[in-house]
Amino acid sequence: MTSLPSPTKEGGTPSEPGNPQPSDGLQAGLKNRHLSMIAIGGVIGAGLFVGSASGIAAAGPGILLSYALVGLMVVLVMRMLGEMAAARPSSGSFSAYADQALGRWAGFSIGWLYWFFWVVVLAVEATAGAQILEGWIPAVPQWAWALIVMVVLTATNLASVASYGEFEFWFAGIKVVAIGAFVVIGLLAVFGLLPGSDNPGAGLAHLTDSGGFLPKGPGAILTGVLMVVFSFMGSEIVTLAAGESSNPQRAVAKATNSVIWRIAVFYLGSIFVVLTLLPWNDPSILKEGSYVAALNSIGIPHAGQVMDFIVLTAVLSCLNSGLYTASRMAFSLGLRGDAPKAFARTNARGVPTAAILSSVLFGFVAVFFNYQWPDTVFAFLLNSSGAVALFVWLVICFTQLRMRGIILREAPEKLVVRMWLFPYLTWATIAMISFVLVYMLTDDTAREQVLLSLLVAALVVAIALVKDARGRREKTAAEVDG
Repeated sequence: MTSLPSPTKEGGTPSEPGNPQPSDGLQAGLKNRHLSMIAIGGVIGAGLFVGSASGIAAAGPGILLSYALVGLMVVLVMRMLGEMAAARPSSGSFSAYADQALGRWAGFSIGWLYWFFWVVVLAVEATAGAQILEGWIPAVPQWAWALIVMVVLTATNLASVASYGEFEFWFAGIKVVAIGAFVVIGLLAVFGLLPGSDNPGAGLAHLTDSGGFLPKGPGAILTGVLMVVFSFMGSEIVTLAAGESSNPQRAVAKATNSVIWRIAVFYLGSIFVVLTLLPWNDPSILKEGSYVAALNSIGIPHAGQVMDFIVLTAVLSCLNSGLYTASRMAFSLGLRGDAPKAFARTNARGVPTAAILSSVLFGFVAVFFNYQWPDTVFAFLLNSSGAVALFVWLVICFTQLRMRGIILREAPEKLVVRMWLFPYLTWATIAMISFVLVYMLTDDTAREQVLLSLLVAALVVAIALVKDARGRREKTAAEVDG
């Protein structure tokens, strides 16, 4: 196992054992309520609100099975990650575990790929938020709104980890309350129990009355999987954030155990409501968006504006967490010597300033590309990071296969969260993810994402292997000279 350098603060001394902050120099500034909401909100991305209409159009009611299959994958991956994170909380999460279990090249590669994924997401979410805000206040140009949003959330992250947690608590809280209310009100309307509703209250009839439950055939389920899989990215954020809490083991165990009901309620529950309020092929679903169309069918006034506000909070939440996640991954890479040393330094408040600023700088550049060359440079960035989510999940699976033995040898008492039916379910998950990646190669719309993501991954792995080989040569030379 690679030994880590002794972390220091900028101009300070190494963290002392009695210090309440984590040993890597970060501060334990996240409270239990912050982590609980980060865990809940982490699985609710803007993609759920914005992208679900396309999935419904592609698979009909069968999209529920697509969400269920991807949800099952996420539950299993989170269980594996929870096992490792509860035993060894780290700001680098799965990248640090891959470093320890598979080799320096693996931790380097997946860490930088994950960082790349999130800094591209920063640009996507900043642009999406700017579009909504420009619709409300058109006097301010869209690029200015994107800049304002990025600056505000950068300032939040630079202030302290507690301020990030507080912002995320409220952003995620709005999402959670909104979807919870949508599910409850929607179900009442579905069964004709909502007073004053415009919906006819058809019960479950809409699940089968327009060509059956699988109107486009069983193959559409897999097409739906490709369309919804990336809206689940973010559930792993809590394992990075747990390293900056006072009781990371408890936080990770709680988040891991609750991921099943979170996916069941927020994803399956809300999509189920949409599909029972309206026929899947109702033109309003694609025209207005699935949630707006569902709210309009009930007779909720100003449904579009209400949903715009909720989507904006989801976008800001994703942007806030994306900046936090990218910076902590950069910090961890710096701590392990896989990124500039400046990334591993924290200020007096335990904030990795250089890691945050470098991440947001790339985000600003990506936003510029999105406005200047949306169909070329930015399209390349988007597609080349598109399959990274699946690569991350695959690496988590292979890492857990090795880490279980390491934890049992070194600290078996810390194995408080265990993967079910190990190693059989781990291998089954590897097979599921691999199948999705191979199936993407057969899909005209997804093939480019996989190929470009594989190209970028191969480049990063090549750099990692060269770096690893050079390090071994230097170590051998030093030993010979010594």
